[in-house]
Order: sequence, then structure tokens, then C-alpha cells
Amino acid sequence: MSEQVESGERGEGAEVAGMVRAVVFHNEENGFTIMQVEDARGGLATVRGRLPAAVAGERVRASGRWKSDRRFGQQFEADRIEALPPESPEGITRFLASGLIDGIGPAYAARIVEAFGKDTFRVIEEESQRLEEVAGIGRSRRLRIKESWKRQKSVRDLMIFLHAHGLSTARALRLHKIYGEEAANVLRADPYRLAREIPGVGFRTADEIARQMGQAVDSPKRLAAGVLHALDEAGRRGHCALPRAELVAEAAALLEAGPAAAQLALDELVLGARVVAEDGEADGEADGEALVFPSDLHAAEVAVADALVSLLRSPPALPPLDESAAIAWFERRHSLGLSPEQAGAVLDAARHRVFVLTGGPGTGKTTILRALVEILSAKKVAPVLCAPTGRAAKRLSESTGREAFTLHRALEYQPVAGFARNRQRPLAGDLFVVDETSMVDVRLMASFLEAVPAHGSVLFVGDADQLPSVGPGRVLADLLDSGAVPSAKLSRIFRQGVESRIVGAAHEVNAGRLPPLDNPSGADFFFLPREGPEAISETVLHLVAQRIPESFGLHPRDGVQVLTPMNRQSLGTRELNARLQARINPPGEFKAEIERFGTLFRAGDKVIQNRNNYEKEVFNGDIGHLARITDEPVSVEVVFDGAKRVLYEPGELDELQLAYATTIHKAQGSEFPAVVVPLASQHFPMLQRNLVYTAITRGKRLVVLVGERRALETAVRRREGARRHSGLARRLREALARRDDGEGGTAESGNSLPGSSG
Repeated sequence: MSEQVESGERGEGAEVAGMVRAVVFHNEENGFTIMQVEDARGGLATVRGRLPAAVAGERVRASGRWKSDRRFGQQFEADRIEALPPESPEGITRFLASGLIDGIGPAYAARIVEAFGKDTFRVIEEESQRLEEVAGIGRSRRLRIKESWKRQKSVRDLMIFLHAHGLSTARALRLHKIYGEEAANVLRADPYRLAREIPGVGFRTADEIARQMGQAVDSPKRLAAGVLHALDEAGRRGHCALPRAELVAEAAALLEAGPAAAQLALDELVLGARVVAEDGEADGEADGEALVFPSDLHAAEVAVADALVSLLRSPPALPPLDESAAIAWFERRHSLGLSPEQAGAVLDAARHRVFVLTGGPGTGKTTILRALVEILSAKKVAPVLCAPTGRAAKRLSESTGREAFTLHRALEYQPVAGFARNRQRPLAGDLFVVDETSMVDVRLMASFLEAVPAHGSVLFVGDADQLPSVGPGRVLADLLDSGAVPSAKLSRIFRQGVESRIVGAAHEVNAGRLPPLDNPSGADFFFLPREGPEAISETVLHLVAQRIPESFGLHPRDGVQVLTPMNRQSLGTRELNARLQARINPPGEFKAEIERFGTLFRAGDKVIQNRNNYEKEVFNGDIGHLARITDEPVSVEVVFDGAKRVLYEPGELDELQLAYATTIHKAQGSEFPAVVVPLASQHFPMLQRNLVYTAITRGKRLVVLVGERRALETAVRRREGARRHSGLARRLREALARRDDGEGGTAESGNSLPGSSG
């Protein structure tokens, strides 16, 4: 085909074809492109439309219509653009010189095309060794060129395939990173993998692609995908399972099919062992229906129960203590006196293979933990301290004076292989402490318990009244509800003294009572009444950007954290982040910016990781700041915890969100110098006691609630939101009952403990 441009009529159904002389604008997210296309006579046409990738030198054929713009003149609005490789030497040179191929710049592009002419692309693809005939190209550069050519061709083919089915270029780049050169084939085989494995792609998008590829609406593969997606969505809401009738109803609505079709698909999934339907009645379910689990979550629950029962049935492993002498030794070392409740909890924890220590803020959990670790360390016991997140591990280390690890680091997570510590290669140590256990989901708990050595003892520490884990399960609450695990619940307030209004307010809310709202001077807890979203939002902005920094000497980005119940609406994270970004980190002449996935990121922004990335060793909830944005190549560098630097490619930025405001759920395990919490009637679906309680307990020096009194009253009245479906408590109870019926075990494994409660 010649390089000639063909221009059709100036109305509807016109066509433009030619060589791309220059790319004026290209949006990687949606493919929108403005480019200058040159015809054979040297005339230029401005073409606007969507193209997965645009490179100077390549040929395009566009169909659409001509439009006249008062500002920019005549332009061609393309409904469809087809990209073709260049054929002329000039076009090939421009294409190679565009920077698309690693190892080839303008000089090498000219030399290569001079050597091979119109045969250049075939030589690169099929006879790349011949590139070494070109001056300056050795084996190393030649291999870089060959690999880069192969990679870009695969990516461009995938982008064209996905754009034809309505997906953005950025999603195509992520797909290519996950699946490699087989990405298009993987999706042709099962487009529903998009919804399961690619963040931001929902079932309906994947379903539409599947239909465009010929998938019948009643095909067994589609129906099964709908049932699995309903279970996946339940997992994202924190459930380990769903009652059968509820699952069938949700799947039928998603698939726009009848319940009978969804039920049939579910039965097939059960037969194929892709889901597990429990035969017995679901524990605590009013309707008595059995629960249906995804196979992996069912296996995780069973593994947690089996591991705990095995430990509970084993005799004590920690060395016996001279109890009064041990407590007195610790008290002398620190010049303090433990209360009878604290001393009893220390000794109970030392007697048992598994123990749960729970209590609200200021009740002395840290003091008890420190006493236990120091006393047992003096008896040559090796403690291992862990927490779910980096921030929680750092707090644990600071409070105990000992090194603490994230659970992933302790288990030596490898991006491809998974956890290196397991049953075959257990953790090294004697006493394993997990702090902030309420944040640990059932999958992570199963992996942790699998790695506990046969002689190990485990102490779980946490606040059972806080929000449950972001991931599926309610592990800490299930351990306590089961009655199978020895425990102590602390009630007396010690930390910060009873003078702390933060601690007092938290306990009042947890008891179902409104905290004092009188706002005395010098207090650390305040309620500022405001009516309506706009008034609340303006007050939040003023507090964060001006009033708190001036009054408390805190940095508005790093010292003050807005915690809100929801992501959406005017008082959700998205709107608040946009307004806080504009106020705290406004644009500047020399301040780099990048927009991806609907979010504008600016150098200096506060950001949060929104999913676990084991390869980068950053995890859901980690907060940092955007240190810099580079152009060549485009990348973003984020600094977490003031030290750890992590690079992100543009296609990975959907892992980050602005973090001037975060959800209360995301703040679990973290503490901040100052916390500001908006509360309004628009948050009604989320207003519940443990949400406000968790928010208040995140503040160290200052907590300010801003909003409608009736919203606060509603939250305090509502004990909890929708119950999470889980079978762990029942499994532990049943195991305990079997043990009590004579299947073994020791009296020490029970829950009738002096000075403790279950």
C-alpha cells in the first residue's frame, strides 16, 4: 500500500488515511488522541479520536466526519482509527526514532533504515542478528532492540484488542504486566478473569467483553462466573461465605437470570469443588441455611481452626514461673505497680499455648505485653513480635523496645512463591505475639498459624470492639465468641490517665453513650456541631489547613488526618481529597503532575496504598507522600514511613489514592497526632458504634468530630452493621465440644481461668 492519503467527502462517512507526522496529545487512560496526519501531497489534517497508542511515522486510516472549530479550524472527528505500520523509509525512520523501541534513537534509526530500507521491520523481528551489521550496534544493544520490539508489539496488539472491546490503555498495560504475551489469549479463553484479577474492572465490563466475543447469556461458563463473582464481592465486604439463598439471589440479579439458572450453576460449582456448601446449619443464622464458601476461604477457616485446636490440645510449652516473684521483678525494673487485673493477665498468658488479650484504649495491653515478654525473655524464651501493617509493627516496636515485624515480613513473603515460612520451614522462636489482631483476615491468619512451630505459644492482642479486618473474616471476634480460646478482657483505664478525654470519649461511645460535647479549653477531644455537608466540609478544610497546624504546631499533611466513613458523596474521601489537595498542596509553576485512573497526582501529595503489593513490599493502608514525578521514563516515586522509597509506573497508579482523607476502615492499626472526623446524615449506611469508636482511638494528641449531632447519636445507638458471615467460631466450638466428649486435650486448654474472662 502506498503512503498516499485518501480523503473522502467532507460530510458523514468521510475517511482520512496517511502518515502520522506528529502526536499533539495522547491520553493513555482512554486512548483519546489528537495528531497531525500528512497526505502524499504534503497537506496536513488534524485528526481527533481514540487510538491505543500513537507513534509518529506510522500510518493511520480514520473514518468519521469533518468539523470546523472556531479556535482550531477544520478537524477530522474520527469514529474509528486503524493504525498500520509505516512502509516508506521516512515513515519507518520516524517510527523507530520515536523512542518506542529501547536502544534506538534518531541516529540509530537513520542508520538501520539506511541499511535495510523497507525490510527493516522484518529484519528486527526475524533476523535480528543482522542488526549487528549496523555501525555501533553490538550484541547487547541488538538484544535490547529485539526484546523491546517484541514487548511493544505484544502490548500494542493487546491494546488494540482491548480498545475494540471498550477497555482503556492503562488497563491493557496492567493486563500485559500480569499475563505477558499471552494476555490476549488468556482473555479470549476466559474474559471473566478480568473481573476476578484486575482491580477496577467489574463483572459487567467483563461480561460485555464476553458477549462481544460470542459468549451466550445462558452459557454455563457465564453463569458460573456470575456465582463466583457474587462470592468474590461478598469477600470484599468481609464475608467468608454467604447463605445459599442469599448467594443465589445475588447471582441471579447480577446475571439477569432466573434463580433456577443461578442455582444450577452453584450446584455445578459445588460438584467441581470450586465452592464448598456446608451441610449443617450455619452458626447463628436465623433462617438455618447452610453457608456457601469459596474453596480457598473454606480451606483457610478449616486451617485456622485445626491449628488452634492442635495448640489448645497440647501441654504448656513455656517455662513455669514463680508467679509472685516474676511480677515483683518486673515492677522493680520499671518502678511501677501492676493492678491485679494486669498481673493476672500476664500470668494467664504465660500458662497457655494460645491466649487472647483484648481491651480498649488505655486499659494496659501494652504494659501487660511488655511485662510478659520481659519476664519470659529472662527465662530464655525467644519472643517474635508481629503486626499486620508496617505502622502497627512500628508502634509495637516503640512500645516494647524490641524489634517487631509485619506478618508478611516475618513469614518471608516472596512475590511469586508466596510465604517462605510454612509447615515445612516454620518460624524460629518460642512465643509469637500478634498485635492488632482485629485487622488480621482469615487467609493471613491461616498462613501465620501454619508457620508456628510445634513447640510454639501464641498471644493474640487486640481490641475486639474495633472494626473487623478489611479482608474476609472476623478472626479476633470469632476466637472470643467461640469460647474455645483462653482470654482476658481488660476494662480498667490506665494509659494517659482518666484525664484524657480521647480515651474517655472512646469508652463512652463503646458503651453506647454520647461522650461529653462541652469542648472545654485545653481538651484533647472536641465536637464541633455543623449542619449540612458544605458547612462540615469548610470546617474540616479550615481545621486541617490552618487551625490545628497553628494551635498544635503540626504539619497539615503529615500531622493531621481526616477520617471519614465513606468514599463517595460530598463528605467522602474522593471529594474531600480533591478539596484538601487544592488547599494544602496547590499547583505550582515547577510542581510536576500526572493524571491516571481519574486522579490527579501532584508532587508532595499525601497518598495511601489501596491493595497489597508484595513485590514492592507495600501493603493496603500504608501511607506516604509523593516525592517526585519523572518524565523520562514516566514514573512516580513515593516515600513511605519517611524512608522507604517505592517506584510506580503510570499503569500502576491505580494502587494509590490521595490520603489527606481516608476511610476509617483504612486507618485501622494506625495512630495519628491529630484526627478530624466528619459525621453527617449522608453517612447513614455506615453510621455505627464501632466505626466512631475506631475513629476516635486513632488520635494520639487530638480528636475533633465535626458535623451533625443526630449523626453521632445514630452511630452511638447502632451497635454494629451487617453481621459478617463466618464459620470459624462454630468450628472452634464444635472442636471444643468433641474434646470435652473425650477426644483428648488437657485441662489447661480450657477457658475456665482464674482472673480471666472469655
